[in-house]
Amino acid sequence: MPGVHSVDLSSEIKGKMKEALRKKLKGSVADMDLDSQLNTMTKAEMMDSYLCSFRSPPGAAEICQAVEKSFGIDLEAAPVLPQAQKHLQTTVSSAMSPSRTAIHSYLADCGPVLTGDDARTMINHLFGVNLTAISALEKARISLYSKGQWIIQHDTDLFVVDTANKDADVRVSPTEYFIKQTGLHALPVELQRSLSRLGFCCDEQTGSYYFSNPDGQAVSDSFKGQTMRAIGEVIQQQLSHL
Repeated sequence: MPGVHSVDLSSEIKGKMKEALRKKLKGSVADMDLDSQLNTMTKAEMMDSYLCSFRSPPGAAEICQAVEKSFGIDLEAAPVLPQAQKHLQTTVSSAMSPSRTAIHSYLADCGPVLTGDDARTMINHLFGVNLTAISALEKARISLYSKGQWIIQHDTDLFVVDTANKDADVRVSPTEYFIKQTGLHALPVELQRSLSRLGFCCDEQTGSYYFSNPDGQAVSDSFKGQTMRAIGEVIQQQLSHL
């Protein structure tokens, strides 16, 4: 698996976000205060601020850049969902990547995205990348690998959720940090029980639990949410001291 693409804001991007913050706050704000606000922003808030920095509604290139700069996610590498393939049937220049083509077509059909929420809804519809949920996971200590790239990864995360086969397969594994801290190579018993109730099966060779959607379709956002909540509850109740 390739390494996580960390979010590294250039001075130009920071400048754009600061300008958007100044407009939002409607007043003269010291640079130091703006830096402080940027440092405490969630990734979704950073994306909102970046998109607000444009004088006109953002196009496909600006939206892809906003996601990359705020979340460290390369939408250019994300496959378009089967149910959104109609957005690839367009007369847009073939020099444009499939991802940008789909976004461009969506904007042409549905109108411009005027808020970060609109953009995140569109991205989930086209690529199955739920940026709102990802932003909420920032401090959950759960690494997420999806669409062929790391979406979230920190050195002290306790578990990895790995989705494959266009999100039809989901695997939950302990991280090296968890193994080192606990001496365990398997998931905690309570987490095993919770995942089993959701339909996961145990892979005894790796100590992980996996789920494969029988119909081959991507698992629903609801199922992903249940999985993340099950992991999060165990972390909060049993592992917060690690």
